[in-house]
Amino acid sequence: MLDFNIRGENIEVTPAIREHVEKKVSKLERYFTESLKATAHVNLKVYSDKQTKVEITIPMKNLTLRAEERHNDLYAAIDLIVDKLERQIRKYKTRVNRKFREREGVGAFLQATMENDSNEQEYADDENEFNVVRTKQLDLKPMDQEEAILQMNMLGHDFFIFTDGESDATNIVYKRRDGKYGLIETEAN
Repeated sequence: MLDFNIRGENIEVTPAIREHVEKKVSKLERYFTESLKATAHVNLKVYSDKQTKVEITIPMKNLTLRAEERHNDLYAAIDLIVDKLERQIRKYKTRVNRKFREREGVGAFLQATMENDSNEQEYADDENEFNVVRTKQLDLKPMDQEEAILQMNMLGHDFFIFTDGESDATNIVYKRRDGKYGLIETEAN
């Protein structure tokens, strides 16, 4: 069962919008064997040019689903984003099942009803999409996030991996679409 956390920025989340989001996103539950215990974080944003952006993140134990969509029509954006999430699930399921078959097992995380899905071949054909074509070795020098951003900009990259000088953790800074910067902090398990 999915729980929903729906937030609106520059838009009121009306009961009609909430119902539409819950109805569409709940369709994803059919792809999971065990009852899905997750919270769907839905952010709705309306810009001054009347364009809407919908972001949905569903963190789960083995997988995090995330997609965003911009569209002039909020309801159309929700429909498109659910299609994106379904494609992500199918790709993930195809790869997981292939790996389990190679290890003489079968993926139990996603329902076997998708086994005969006519679109599965489309996702199986995408397996070469993740071919590694280049490998780099990095020497992670201890630094603070400001220095990491400067290094990233000097190199002309969109992200930069570094060791935080204070915590000794591996972190990543990245350039966001809005021109600002983000920081991903890692934790050892």
